[in-house]
Amino acid sequence: MLDDAATDSPSAAPPPTGVGRGFIYDMWYFAAVSSELKAGALQRFEILGEPILIGRDRTGDVYALKDICPHRAAPLSAGKLVKDPAGQSAVECPYHGWRFRTSDGACSKIPSLVADQAMESERIKVRRWPVHEAQGLVFIYMGETAKDDTPAMPPPSFEGVVGGGPKLIERMDFDSHIDHAVVGLMDPAHGPYVHQQWWWRSSKSLYDKEKRFEPRDYGFAMARHAPSRNSRAYAILGGAPETEITFRLPGFRWEHIKVGRRQVLALTCLTPLTETKTRITQLVWSDHPAFVLLAPFIREGARRFLKQDGDMVNLQNEGLRYDPPLIWIDDADRQAKWYQALKKAWIASRRGGPAFKNPVEPTNLKWRS
Repeated sequence: MLDDAATDSPSAAPPPTGVGRGFIYDMWYFAAVSSELKAGALQRFEILGEPILIGRDRTGDVYALKDICPHRAAPLSAGKLVKDPAGQSAVECPYHGWRFRTSDGACSKIPSLVADQAMESERIKVRRWPVHEAQGLVFIYMGETAKDDTPAMPPPSFEGVVGGGPKLIERMDFDSHIDHAVVGLMDPAHGPYVHQQWWWRSSKSLYDKEKRFEPRDYGFAMARHAPSRNSRAYAILGGAPETEITFRLPGFRWEHIKVGRRQVLALTCLTPLTETKTRITQLVWSDHPAFVLLAPFIREGARRFLKQDGDMVNLQNEGLRYDPPLIWIDDADRQAKWYQALKKAWIASRRGGPAFKNPVEPTNLKWRS
C-alpha cells in the first residue's frame, strides 16, 4: 500500500551560486523571536523557499517541520497540536487527520485505515529541521537536502555579552535577494546619502576613515574602535563608547558597544524567504539607561533606517532587473568581496571541495564617508 516512503529528494541540478542567485545551505538562519512562539500554536514560515511549520510543544520545546502533508499537500500549520497514540506530541493534519510526531516527523496515525489494512505508517515522514533556542531567539539549520540536516557548524553565539530579552525588535521584508541585502548591510559608504538625518550624519559631513579588520568564525570583524566623530547617534550613550562590528555567514551582523560598564548589543539578522524577498530583523539588548528613557525615539530611528534601506533596495531593483555587471572597488567594497569569497568557499567545501578555510586576512581598510 506504500510505494514511496521518502517525502524529500535532492534537486536534479545544484542551484546557481553567483551574486544574487541561489542560497547558502547547511547553515543556521534566524527564524523567530522566542516570545512569539506560544505553546501549542502552529505558525507557518517560508525560509529559503521552503514552507516550514515552527511551533512549541506543551513541554516548551521548539520544533520545525515541513509545512506540507505528504498525503494531499494540506498545510500542517492549519491543523492542531495533539498527542499521538503513544502520548507523544504530534501535529494533526486538518484534511484527513494524519498525525506527525514533532520529535522526528514520523507519521504515527492514519485514521482512515481499518484493522485489517496493514501499513507501516511510520515510514512516512515529513522533514524535520534542527532548531536552536538561545538569548530569546530561535535559529533553524537549513540543510541542502534532508540528508544534510546534521549541523555542520555551531549555531550563532553571543551569550554572556548582554543578558535578558531584547529591548527592541523591528523587522521588515525587502524585495531583494539575500546577497544584495548583505552587501547593503556591510556597505560603509552609503550612510551619508541614504540615512540623512540630523541625529546621524549627512552627505555634507564626510571624513577619511581607517579601520582594522580581522577574520572570525565564518566571517570577519571590524576590530574594537571609537565610533567616527560624525556618527552622532552614539552621543546619546555618553562617556567614551567603543564598538566592535562582526559579520558571520549567512547573514548576521552584530555591533557590540561598550560604554564603561554598560553594554549595547545590536544584532541584524537577514533571513531569505524566497529568491526575491529577504526579511531584515533588528534586535537590541542593553543594560544602558538610554534604552529605557529614550526607547520610543530609538525604536522610531530603527524603523526609519529600515524604511530608508528598503526604499533604496526598491530603487536598486530598477537596475538589477537588467542583470548588469557590477563594479566592486577597494577599500569601500572589500567587505562585499569578502562575503562573496566566504560564500564561494563554504559552498565548495559542502560539495566535495577542500575543507572550508576563511579567506579573510587581517588588514586595514580605508574609505571616505
